[in-house]
Amino acid sequence: MASQRAPRRRSLVYVVLASAVVMGGTGAGTAYMKAQAHADVGRVSSAAAAPVAAGASEEASVEPVADPTPTVAPDTLLSQAMKSVSVAAGAAVSVAVLDVASGDSATYGDGAFDTASIVKVNILAALLLRAQDEDRGLTAQEKRYATAMIEVSDNASASALWTAIGKAEGLAAANERLGLTGAEGGSGMLWGLTQTTAADQLTLLQQVFAENGEASALSGASRTYLQGLMGSIAVDQDWGVSAAGATGTAGGRFALKNGWLPRTATGLWVINSIGRVTTADGREFLVAVVSDGNATKAKGVSLVEAAARAAVSVFTSTDADSDSSTDTAS
Repeated sequence: MASQRAPRRRSLVYVVLASAVVMGGTGAGTAYMKAQAHADVGRVSSAAAAPVAAGASEEASVEPVADPTPTVAPDTLLSQAMKSVSVAAGAAVSVAVLDVASGDSATYGDGAFDTASIVKVNILAALLLRAQDEDRGLTAQEKRYATAMIEVSDNASASALWTAIGKAEGLAAANERLGLTGAEGGSGMLWGLTQTTAADQLTLLQQVFAENGEASALSGASRTYLQGLMGSIAVDQDWGVSAAGATGTAGGRFALKNGWLPRTATGLWVINSIGRVTTADGREFLVAVVSDGNATKAKGVSLVEAAARAAVSVFTSTDADSDSSTDTAS
């Protein structure tokens, strides 16, 4: 029996427009003619690009192309996450976070804040750079000052090392090498009034916690030393960014430095926290939170901790959503 050729399918647009010709008069007929011409051009182009195989339909079939899944910038995700953080009237907060494994980062807010005692990490980094330049280790006295300054936030020790690095001028020289662009040292001995941004503090943390020498101006020995002190802070200073990680210092769960400063003129508090946190599943994040205008120290601590948790959630929540969608896909 001779094979019969399948009837050609009429395009839906032809059917619709043909109906319109009957119902709509001359205007609809014009639309039909334009559509017919456009369709003919499409068929000619398709035929030129790929000749029709014998026995196949003469009409070119066009497969729909799916749009790629849109992505949302980490900064946007962090801004959305921060909507859940309650910020009291008159207070301000800025946060920056880096997912160590992926290298992705996000920042919320770009204002300058007083450092209070978080500048002590910057002071020690400057001192270590100076010692590197002189091809020496820290002296016994410098180590005593450094330990007290970081672990228990001793101010007298900070003042001694602030002087040793050359105060604001020495800090600026070190920060140029460390890549900090938004920091300005406090006047005279007022190291706690050094100005900084959350983004700059994240840059400093990247210098301290870099895994290879190419990524940091600090030597491996200097980085290890600073990390060790930040991982040995006093128990009563276990607050701030550590709230975004697993509980406890065992296994290097966090390494941080906090800063707090009541302003004499207003009675309001500057509360800051920077460091590395490790989540329960072993993921590492560098987090920097700076704030001011807090009514009390306790309220400032709560604000900083909420901001740190929101920052880390940008990456952990996204991953959880992705895993969930993968599991349910057929």
